[in-house]
Amino acid sequence: MGKRVEKPHMHFDDSELLRQERNFISYYADGNKKSIVLLLKLYNGHYLKLFFSAIFFLIKDSPALAIPLVTSYVINLVTNPSADTLPKLVFALVGLSLLIAINLPTHYIHTKLFSLARRSVEAGLRGAMVRKLQQLSISFHKEMQSGRIQSKVMRDVEAIEALSSQMFTSVFGTITNLVFSLGVILFTNWLVFIFFLFCTPVAAFIVVAFRKKMSDSNKDFRKGVEQTSANILDMVELIPVTRAHALEENEIKKFTSQLNTVAEKGYRLDIIQQVFGASSWIVFQIFQLLCLGVTSYMAYKGDISIGEVALYQTYFSNIVSRISALVGLLPTISKGTESLVSVGEILSANDIEDNTGKKKLKTLEGEFEFKNVNFSYTPEKQILNNFNLKVNKGETIALVGESGAGKSTVLNMVIGFNKATSGEILIDGNKISEIDLRSYRRHIAVVPQTSVLFSGTIRDNITYGLPTVTKKQLDDAINAANLKAFIASLPDGLDTIVGEHGGKLSGGQRQRISIARAIIRNPKVIILDEATSALDSVSEKEIQDAIDNLTRERTTFIVAHRLSTIRNADKIAVMRDGHCTEHGTFDELMALKGEFYKMKILQS
Repeated sequence: MGKRVEKPHMHFDDSELLRQERNFISYYADGNKKSIVLLLKLYNGHYLKLFFSAIFFLIKDSPALAIPLVTSYVINLVTNPSADTLPKLVFALVGLSLLIAINLPTHYIHTKLFSLARRSVEAGLRGAMVRKLQQLSISFHKEMQSGRIQSKVMRDVEAIEALSSQMFTSVFGTITNLVFSLGVILFTNWLVFIFFLFCTPVAAFIVVAFRKKMSDSNKDFRKGVEQTSANILDMVELIPVTRAHALEENEIKKFTSQLNTVAEKGYRLDIIQQVFGASSWIVFQIFQLLCLGVTSYMAYKGDISIGEVALYQTYFSNIVSRISALVGLLPTISKGTESLVSVGEILSANDIEDNTGKKKLKTLEGEFEFKNVNFSYTPEKQILNNFNLKVNKGETIALVGESGAGKSTVLNMVIGFNKATSGEILIDGNKISEIDLRSYRRHIAVVPQTSVLFSGTIRDNITYGLPTVTKKQLDDAINAANLKAFIASLPDGLDTIVGEHGGKLSGGQRQRISIARAIIRNPKVIILDEATSALDSVSEKEIQDAIDNLTRERTTFIVAHRLSTIRNADKIAVMRDGHCTEHGTFDELMALKGEFYKMKILQS
């Protein structure tokens, strides 16, 4: 048996990738939008790899530069033979053969060094975007559609990687080829050199003429693709609703129209690129034909040899093909530079949650106070108006009121997602603006109205984010969330895959898993946003008992529309138009016969 051939592998150091991620964020934060400068900055730390990669690139590319010289030399030898023609011919061919032979090892080394740098930057750039996305505020994520974010992380980074590849190989190869070819021509015949230089401004004119149109078309097309990607994600999630209301044709028509619009933008981009490519090809072919005519005439006059005609024609052909290829890369370069700007929409965003230098909470008692808190997303729409509320340690506070009264806004402020426009929020006597929110959130648990599950097992979803969990902790959480019988009925038990967004489970099952996830954390503060809304009446009664046990001696915030579920709350705050209109226990508010009383009567 032959030896096992090991596949090439590479390893990227985690600390190095972490350093890159932070550097990339800082580069964009500097506000430097010059694409090439920014691209070079992204490779900071890999310059040595790029340097040696360039050296081996020149060596591996040397046969292409040497072939025209050897060809010219051989033609001159055979057209003017002498006694030592044969040895010289053999020497030239053997030398060129050796030069060609070293192409393989040098090409491999060049590729290895450049790929290590390029893939490291690619991973670091995506890592930087993930890091920044975790730092950006919830408001940013509400504004930026998830499909657009996905497109930036995947498609735009891929375009930047393609730009890197072309800049450090094709562009570099073209420049070295031009410098060498023009150097040889200048050394042999300055008149031909001047003719060659005449091509440069023509090439530049073609590039300038098409660059803005191509850049604008690329930008328009990129935004269209991003929007379509975002809408497709929405469409997939809404398929059950669409099917239930027989709206399939409406969705098909809507998306057909949008896809056609994007296709038209792509069509315009294709036309510009093809006209650009064809125009440059025609111009360069005319110049190559002129070169052949000029050098042939010079040979006819006896000013140059036949070998030199072949030399100039070959070099000019190389120059034309290289410049044509470079011009042809302009769409890729334009797309890549546009993607650098697109990625910057995330990496240069300033709407971040900054916890630097703030007080870290080692423990949490669970005392909250809202003092004249105002909040608004826009100046025209005030959500909270001079909101005041005191919650003592271990109290269960229920927030009730009509939709839009500001209940969920208060919960988001307790979590730290929303910042008060004015006023103060105190946690254990500390201003929330002066607290490291990460340290604070380790002591709280949140059960949202819409359960959030990922495509893993039930076990993974319950223990999410916890490094170690004992069997007893897991069993207690499962029992408290009324999941024991359900999990026992599954063939794979806790290892059952829940599907995308928990799609294989019922709404009540998903919500109970979310509740178990909160219970297992043994939090000091619990936030329940309509936690029982997805449960049937039987499960609601069973899990309500578990929630009552869970909330004992813990500060708990509850938003509820079913007023019967908050009978045992220590305090009920009735909200209207962003402020608290009345508060007290269930019995106190019923006796008051105010807004809460009216709401309860309507639900009876």
